[in-house]
Amino acid sequence: MQNKTVWIGLVAAVLLCGCALQEDVYTLDHRLSALERRNLDLEKQNRELEKLNQDLLQAKEKISSRVEGLDQTRRDDEIELRGQYAGLVAQVQAVQESSQMLSGRLEEMEYLLKQKLEGFEDNQLKNRERMDRLAADTAAVQKRIDIIDQYLNLEAAQAQKVAKPPVSSAVAATPASDQALYLEAKRAFDDGNLEAARKGFEQLITEFPKSQEADNSQFWIGETYYREKWYEKAILEYQKVIEKYPSGNKVPAALLKQGLSFLNIGETNNARLVLKELVAKHPGTNEASIAKQKLESL
Repeated sequence: MQNKTVWIGLVAAVLLCGCALQEDVYTLDHRLSALERRNLDLEKQNRELEKLNQDLLQAKEKISSRVEGLDQTRRDDEIELRGQYAGLVAQVQAVQESSQMLSGRLEEMEYLLKQKLEGFEDNQLKNRERMDRLAADTAAVQKRIDIIDQYLNLEAAQAQKVAKPPVSSAVAATPASDQALYLEAKRAFDDGNLEAARKGFEQLITEFPKSQEADNSQFWIGETYYREKWYEKAILEYQKVIEKYPSGNKVPAALLKQGLSFLNIGETNNARLVLKELVAKHPGTNEASIAKQKLESL
């Protein structure tokens, strides 16, 4: 009977333990299902986060690319603007240098012209003084001749002097025609008396402006200044030949000497222009041949 009771107790205990184990299994199974669902939710959230992260990376790359493009464009614009600015600065500097050079050249020309004019005025003053002295000496000599004639009682000679009063040497030597004036002035030029030659040629142009020798006289006036190395004045006088006597035979020579005058004062560009004009307008002349040779050496 006691053994039966023990077995009954054991069976009851086993049954009780089995009920307890089954409840635990249900509980664990429920928790496991909950964990699996939680895990699925987490995986889904992870996938969504990864997708968002990828989207963010792509957006970041696009933004970076656009920023780099904008930076490159800005840098290119800056480089272009700097280049344009540098070009403008160079142009301004070139203009300033050219202006300074021209200003310096003008000042130099003004100074040279002033020096030449002062020298010309001095020469005129000296020549005037010399003429005055010659007139005074002539008057003194004439007075002594009159006294000697009176002393020697040379009545015939005295009567001739009364009938023909003395005149100044300048009036007595004045030629009566344009040809005579031209020959006298040219003779003075050949003798190296440039001032007298210049005055003679100027007198011919003034008294006989339509003379056939007027253009030649104007040319020789330029030549007197050329020989004196007053090239600026010579250029102006040669220009008068070109403008006043365009059909005259001295135009080619005037162009040639004008070009050489420019070379002598360092104006190479102007000299080249004048010599080219001579070759173009008077191709068959000796002056054009000389101009071609001169152009080849420039």
